[in-house]
Amino acid sequence: MSKRQFILGMLASSLLGGLVVLVGLSFFGGSESVNGSFSLNRSNSVATSFGTISDEPHDYSVPAGVNFIEASRKIVPAVVHITNREEIKGTSSRWRRLLRNGVKFRESTGSGVLISEDGYITTNYHVVEGADELEVRLDDNRRLKAEIIGADPDTDLALIKIKAKGMPYIDFGNSDQVEVGEWVLAVGNPFDLNNTVTAGIVSAKARNINLITGNTDNQYGIESFLQTDAVVNRGNSGGALVNLQGELIGINTAIATNTGTFSGYSFAVPSILVKKVMDDLLEFGEVKRGLLGVTIRDADGVGTVELSGVRIMGVSPGGAADEAGLKEEDVITGVDGKEVKTTSQLQELIARKRPGDAVSISYKRKGDDRETSLKLQNRESLAVIDLPEPGLIFEKEDGVSENTVTYEIAGAVFKDLSGQLKKSLNLESGVHLSQLGEGAWKASGVKEGFVVTKVGDDDITSLEQFQKIIDTKTKDFFVMGKYPNGEKEYYRITW
Repeated sequence: MSKRQFILGMLASSLLGGLVVLVGLSFFGGSESVNGSFSLNRSNSVATSFGTISDEPHDYSVPAGVNFIEASRKIVPAVVHITNREEIKGTSSRWRRLLRNGVKFRESTGSGVLISEDGYITTNYHVVEGADELEVRLDDNRRLKAEIIGADPDTDLALIKIKAKGMPYIDFGNSDQVEVGEWVLAVGNPFDLNNTVTAGIVSAKARNINLITGNTDNQYGIESFLQTDAVVNRGNSGGALVNLQGELIGINTAIATNTGTFSGYSFAVPSILVKKVMDDLLEFGEVKRGLLGVTIRDADGVGTVELSGVRIMGVSPGGAADEAGLKEEDVITGVDGKEVKTTSQLQELIARKRPGDAVSISYKRKGDDRETSLKLQNRESLAVIDLPEPGLIFEKEDGVSENTVTYEIAGAVFKDLSGQLKKSLNLESGVHLSQLGEGAWKASGVKEGFVVTKVGDDDITSLEQFQKIIDTKTKDFFVMGKYPNGEKEYYRITW
């Protein structure tokens, strides 16, 4: 190609490109819409370097059934900010001179949900625990004093009240009808950011994270949480978890985290249990809870042929279960026609009842399906079930004491597993925490009797290997394992 032909080609291409631009501008440049096209020269558009942004109202169309806006509008006014002021006892004379009225307070904050037009609010017990003063800030920024009507540490719930009328409030939804995968919204005051709305799905139901029973000696604690991935952080406690109809399906209570902030897992007390507790607190000032009179664990194929249900480990003499004929090693599979697969499900279903309520129990005995009816009893009428403590188990085989070699570190004494523990827990290896004194292990919450099966990503095969791994640790780490009763747990050891 000659230089002249090249230049002529470039000129022709330029002219053609300019013609296309002019035609395009004439096509789109009119002030009227033509054949359904739209105008870019409307006076109600804001010009930017990347095009235009319309300032016309948007109808926020979304797929049918997935509309966060209506639910948010409904629930935000009914979620409140709670400030807990607890007087610090034993304040020094120097502080008393510096502080007004000689009183120093420790403050913490959380959330709450209005559940009636006359100012009743549901929240978490740990939000109001120890309060000498409670202040509620409403969505319109009014600040009102609140009083505690009642609290239930067993479910980590509390009922408080402000003196007000005509309050916006949230209706209770049916948490039993919530499906895994269903969209939900969490509303609260994380980090004092008032009425923050986040969205997620229900990840699991009837989840037990040992929040109530694991950190205390409360053997009556009820944990059957709705697990979601809606973002929840400090300050969200006591706030609302709602469905897309704006109905309350849970009270946000906890997160699972290694950092203190959201890591993908949040947990809420289901609404049916919340309502039962609130009704009791309003009527009696305390929770009336019916009890079966049994100690239980999940039936997971360990020590039983059943892979699902709730295994009875002990029966209180004269208790409701005993009088109905239930025995040790029976496996409960249903309550009032509702299937029961885990201890969390059973505990929640029974916790909805009051003493004297009649309950139908489906169970298995040696593989045979059976049914019985019983009347629940109150806590005071139950005899204590005398079961051995995990840390007081001493195994012998063939008359010879095992595990004479031990490893002691940070207040904890470990030994190899006995043959009996291996068999009862269906384990091939691990180490047994036989004694526990003050130190990092006790501070983690672990109890005597715990069997460590994993340290970080390493499976524990022997006491010697366990010692080598622990001796190399220079920072915090996690251990996993089981207790002799089969309960699985994990702990963070702060080194």
